[in-house]
Amino acid sequence: MDWLSHISQINWFAVALAFISSMAIGFVWYMPAVLGKRWMAAIGKTEEDLKNISGGAGIWVPMMVAAALTAVLLAVLISKLGLDNAAAGGGFALVLALVFRAGGHVIHNGFAGRPTAVTLIDSGHDLLAMTLAGAIIGALS
Repeated sequence: MDWLSHISQINWFAVALAFISSMAIGFVWYMPAVLGKRWMAAIGKTEEDLKNISGGAGIWVPMMVAAALTAVLLAVLISKLGLDNAAAGGGFALVLALVFRAGGHVIHNGFAGRPTAVTLIDSGHDLLAMTLAGAIIGALS
């Protein structure tokens, strides 16, 4: 686990910015005026349905932990690979997002029979959020 030794070498400020950018992208991406209405229609929910979901922190905390861990792992990998600019970090993160995040959506949503719109909207969010996170980390490495 030599790659794990790079955790001491990552730029925590870059990780924080990458995390914040991911949260901001998600907030805007899923706004009703942007792609939120299309996404809600695709999953068969209304704004009212989503407002009435119980769970509070049980919904937000795991999502935020996953976004934070994504930023940390990107920083470790970008550091280990010596990617030291925005284009290299962003390009690497884009490839990871295409393979693992979008690929996961395609597989799971396909088997679950979810509409293609759900896969496209969620994958698009992940591609943009991870690419920007990687670009930030790469630029500040």
